[in-house]
Amino acid sequence: MSFHDVRFPLDIAFGSAGGPGFRVDVVTLASGHEERNALWAHPRHRYDVGLGLRSDDDLHELIAFFKARRGRLHGFRFRDWQDWKSCPPLRPPAATDQAIGTGDGETTGFPLSKLYASGAQSYRRLIRRPVAGTVEVALDGVAVAALDVAVDHDTGLVTFAAPPAAGAIVTAGFEFDVPVRFDVEQLSLSLADFRAGQVPSIPLIEVFS
Repeated sequence: MSFHDVRFPLDIAFGSAGGPGFRVDVVTLASGHEERNALWAHPRHRYDVGLGLRSDDDLHELIAFFKARRGRLHGFRFRDWQDWKSCPPLRPPAATDQAIGTGDGETTGFPLSKLYASGAQSYRRLIRRPVAGTVEVALDGVAVAALDVAVDHDTGLVTFAAPPAAGAIVTAGFEFDVPVRFDVEQLSLSLADFRAGQVPSIPLIEVFS
């Protein structure tokens, strides 16, 4: 996958709409009962950034960004302002936010992830595009020095210089972006329409590397 390690303009992203979606096949039986089958194990996020345009300058910035990505050709980073940290929205990330693995005395690499829990059910999301400079790691609640751990910001893999001891709980805190691309071949923009209050639809869709 061709990916540009640049982030979509934050101000425009702040006004966007969208979120995760699962693909589920629903069959209604003659009795009226349903059979439901999950076709995707993981959700795919979609957004519409047209809602975030507020000025002529925003339009100019969007056009430049679209052209530099060659439309749908290259992926890029996008901040989902509804979900972009390892913790609740009003808290700063901390090294103990998310459990990402348990040491066995041999393994050195642990992928970043975020757990979403509701009642007895939960879903764990792999974090593939952490934000540089925001990842903090701890072992059994004790912060690990930056020199003792490396973070791959293209995959979300955390690698220790020495394997954590068997039974040690590995936790992490971080900010993250969603890898996306434009899901439209051409921008259909009219400055006159925009100034008249008509908002264009500019869809983005999550990409998986």
